Amino acid sequence: MERSETVLSNSSVTVLGAGITGLWQSLILARRGHSVRLLERSKTPFEHASSRYAGAMLAPYCEEEASLPIIRILGLKSLDLWRKFYPEFLQNGSLVVAQPRDQGELRRFSRLTSGHRTLAGPEIAVLEPDLGERFQSALFYEQEGHIDPRLALTMLLKLVEEVGVAIDFGKSEIPCRSDQIIDCRGLAAQDDLKSLRGVRGERVIVRTSEIKLRRPVRLLHPRFPIYVVPWSDQHYMIGATVIESEEPNLVSLRSALELLSTAYALHPVFGEAEIVDFASGVRPAFPDNCPRIIVDNDRLYVNGLYRHGFLMAPALAELVAAYIENGNRESEIFVENSAQW
Repeated sequence: MERSETVLSNSSVTVLGAGITGLWQSLILARRGHSVRLLERSKTPFEHASSRYAGAMLAPYCEEEASLPIIRILGLKSLDLWRKFYPEFLQNGSLVVAQPRDQGELRRFSRLTSGHRTLAGPEIAVLEPDLGERFQSALFYEQEGHIDPRLALTMLLKLVEEVGVAIDFGKSEIPCRSDQIIDCRGLAAQDDLKSLRGVRGERVIVRTSEIKLRRPVRLLHPRFPIYVVPWSDQHYMIGATVIESEEPNLVSLRSALELLSTAYALHPVFGEAEIVDFASGVRPAFPDNCPRIIVDNDRLYVNGLYRHGFLMAPALAELVAAYIENGNRESEIFVENSAQW
């Protein structure tokens, strides 16, 4: 942890962007005594937010498979914050499985991640009775959790209002001078952050009463890995593709076939599920898929959360608060000069 000489206390802060990142920034700073105004370009909450397409798996250990160690470190801190602020947080763990022919994928995933234990078929049945006879072994990440992003975003917006944040929807121009501007606009900040790119993710929401999963389940496959996340009201989110594209297109036929056929491989009852929604969203990412807090005069850019928005946003908000109040910087996350990014 590095320390800067710049210290602001009880400052006026303008947060740009009311997605998952901006909401957490506003909540944490307002609760710590700062005067916060939140500006959002859309007139309707979450209209342009990629957050609404998330699976909202809070899985810092599973994400080690393809992420830098800092994702796990800060992700674990975020779990504590979700538990503190969101009573509906479900810490039932994550289950990772693979078909018999893909056991090599399960062993690879085990080597690349920590925080898990290996389960045999009968142990799987205790956790997920509907999957117990379908898989011979699994990895169980007991400390992980998940939330319904639709409910969580609405709750965060309510909390932000309750702590006195002034929220302006349909506005993007800063109305008055602030001591600090926190830019959480995602891809809308591309004009300032040249290395920021879009990564499209596609997902499907289905409804079925024929299966009851208690926790997110990842089905490993060398080409089409998926995860299935239980939401409320017998809804399941099935996702997600990772496509190097900034085009917010509709879900492609190929992606739909891959998602649905792999869900059917997890359990055939998904073949009878009702399709509620197909959608795709474009997530902001830097070249290494690691978020950054970029210091540029009186503006901090909090961006590049990739597919880790719900996992990383709370911890990043605390890092920003520590910087504003004490000048502290996490060296792996803080960088200087937006022109270099």
